[in-house]
Amino acid sequence: MRQHLVDETAIDNIVTQAVSGTKITDIHTHIYSANFGPLLLWGIDELLDYHYLVAETMRWSDMPYDQFWAMSKHEQADYVWKTLFIEHSPISESCRGVLTTLDAFGLDTSTRNLAEYRAFFDQEKVGDHIDRVFELAGVESVVMTNDPFDLSEREVWESKGGVQDPRFHAALRLDGLLNSWEKAMPLLKKWGYNVEGQFTDQTYSEVRRFLADWINRMNALYMAVSLPPDFAFPEDSSRGRLLEHCVIPAAREAGIPFALMIGVKKLVNLELRLAGDSVGKSDINVVEYLCAEYPDVRFMVTMLSRENQHELCIAARKFRNLMVFGCWWFLNNPSLIEEISKMRFELLGMSFIPQHSDARVLDQLVYKWSHSRKIIADMLSDYYKKLAATGWKITEEEIRRDVSDLFGGNFWRFVQRR
Repeated sequence: MRQHLVDETAIDNIVTQAVSGTKITDIHTHIYSANFGPLLLWGIDELLDYHYLVAETMRWSDMPYDQFWAMSKHEQADYVWKTLFIEHSPISESCRGVLTTLDAFGLDTSTRNLAEYRAFFDQEKVGDHIDRVFELAGVESVVMTNDPFDLSEREVWESKGGVQDPRFHAALRLDGLLNSWEKAMPLLKKWGYNVEGQFTDQTYSEVRRFLADWINRMNALYMAVSLPPDFAFPEDSSRGRLLEHCVIPAAREAGIPFALMIGVKKLVNLELRLAGDSVGKSDINVVEYLCAEYPDVRFMVTMLSRENQHELCIAARKFRNLMVFGCWWFLNNPSLIEEISKMRFELLGMSFIPQHSDARVLDQLVYKWSHSRKIIADMLSDYYKKLAATGWKITEEEIRRDVSDLFGGNFWRFVQRR
């Protein structure tokens, strides 16, 4: 096959074309396929009621928290719109993201007409809207976050057959098991798993059976858990024991990775509800220990604190069973995405997953990938130009290969699918 060398002056255009034209696998989201019903969030009210915007709104507001939560979703969205978009300029990433999304749908943001935007979403049919969002975002497939301890979601898996759209893949979320064992144990017993109050061999065996059942039911690509900044392992705790005797063996047995999202401080402000979580610096030693102690298990890791990113990069250089992924949650802002991704490119080359959307609302796929594509394209162009300055000749095929790896190939190889 003929290789097409890229002239240095054409690098920007070639990279932009490759980045804009490559379909993405979004490896971590909180969205659902249409048959999960109300669990799939979409539309302008959901965009405006997103917890990032709620937290930002309440910084300007004297309204009691309880009064805000007593409002309908429609009223909350009106209040957010008035506070963040009318009374103040919407320059935060979350606000700009709403406008990027509306603009992509062909809506006129200059009118500031919330009723007009609602009318657009009200006439959309969910199946057609999913298709439209995936096309606008350039997304080929997404990985959901699937919690068997969420009873409304559990019902879909048990009675309705789970996912009915092949573009949506499952990840088995374990927060309810690992971070709330006291609540999980009676539910496991109710569901027919003969666990005991003590951590006996029988309890471990039954938890492993539970994990295997749900990995198979969901056809899960990986297991995942979010963890606090003080997460430690090994540790003489329910979480430490379950990790050692159940989760890690289950990952090994199923041949799937275990994803750790480390650094979230839950509900530092209870009155903000879902918007009340915060961030803390974590100990990289725990990641290095897991990778060294279990070389036959694959770990996907993202950390929430900016201060952890350099150490995480260095750990990934040492352990090939560690895949660093994305700029999670509070790091999902352009200045931080650029800083962190540059460090990863310079330390890891192309051997990481630069981004995931973490979208909770379907329509967020549009702006999160629009913004991230631009940042990634600019960085890649700069690095290819630096290669060209050494006399190295890059081809169009190599650029497309690299972009394909970053936007999905690295993930699929790591989970050993396709």
